[in-house]
Amino acid sequence: MFTLLNTDGKARRGRMQLHHGIVETPIFMPVGTVGSVKTLVPQDLEDMNAQIILGNTYHLFLRPGLEVIKHFGGLHKFIGWDKPMLSDSGGFQIFSLGKLNKLTEEGASFASHLDGRKFMLTPEFSVEIQETLGTDIHMVLDECTPYPASFQEADKSLSRTLRWAKRCREAKSRSELCQFGIVQGGVYPELRRKSAEGLLEIGFEGYAIGGLSVGEPKEAMREMTAVAAEQLPADKPRYLMGVGTPLDLIESVALGVDMFDCVMPTRNGRNGSVFTSKGPVSIKNAKYKFDDEPLDPECSCYTCKTFTKGYLRHLYVSGEITSLRLLSLHNLTFYLNFMAKIRKAIEEGTFNTLLQEQREIWKR
Repeated sequence: MFTLLNTDGKARRGRMQLHHGIVETPIFMPVGTVGSVKTLVPQDLEDMNAQIILGNTYHLFLRPGLEVIKHFGGLHKFIGWDKPMLSDSGGFQIFSLGKLNKLTEEGASFASHLDGRKFMLTPEFSVEIQETLGTDIHMVLDECTPYPASFQEADKSLSRTLRWAKRCREAKSRSELCQFGIVQGGVYPELRRKSAEGLLEIGFEGYAIGGLSVGEPKEAMREMTAVAAEQLPADKPRYLMGVGTPLDLIESVALGVDMFDCVMPTRNGRNGSVFTSKGPVSIKNAKYKFDDEPLDPECSCYTCKTFTKGYLRHLYVSGEITSLRLLSLHNLTFYLNFMAKIRKAIEEGTFNTLLQEQREIWKR
């Protein structure tokens, strides 16, 4: 399923063979929460060389629901995407619901944010939903440890996640699909090691690092990523969930991470914030009113090849919905090209040079 092709320091260049195709790593996965990457269509994703996208178990279960997904023969056919997909377990959304959920050993009981209907998401049901979706990679149901949490709270939380992970593994029935365990443990190195050891005893096709980018300092995120990655096997992919900025991506690759997802490129695009090879750009800024340059001269996306910053600013400040699409299109293209640049640097043994260059750009 995973082949390690090159290393440069701890940075890894790999390849995943999944049910719906090959994914080259390190990779960034665009987030398609309800089966759609916001403002974009599958052809856009094809054009920017997206290899794998992410869908959300919680949202797709509530709407359109499993009967609809079954009717259309799985999520791939339903949304018109024939490349690999990953689905999360629903655990983070349950965590985000706050007062609408209650956790027990059985699972997470929650009230739908759409209509208030009550449901119970157990580890077994999370697996059933994801196997119905037919996603190439699905995650175990986990309890996302909040920040801050005491040592005792984080220990209790990760122990439940391990018990749930074992139940998820036992419930798995589709051998052609991959299942990833999730390392939890808050900001405590010994708990991260304990969590990783427990998951390795169960055995999964890959491993994720969860419970980060939830408010902890960047230094703590880097340390926990490093601790978890050191515990995980070299012949399995490593996925840092919900991260992050371009600097987060390359710093995490330097620690041995292979896979990433985050809503940042599309969400920031919809809010007028753009990532470029020279650093961030806020397109709403008045200084771009007469700017006849593209967003990023080094980018070959449709937005950069066709429009000026002055026009894109005009669209954005006018509230024109087209701007949301054009800026999201650029940001995701930038992220995917950035990961391709990282892969090339690892192959050529120049990763550390690229890392230092990017630190200068993103820490200005």
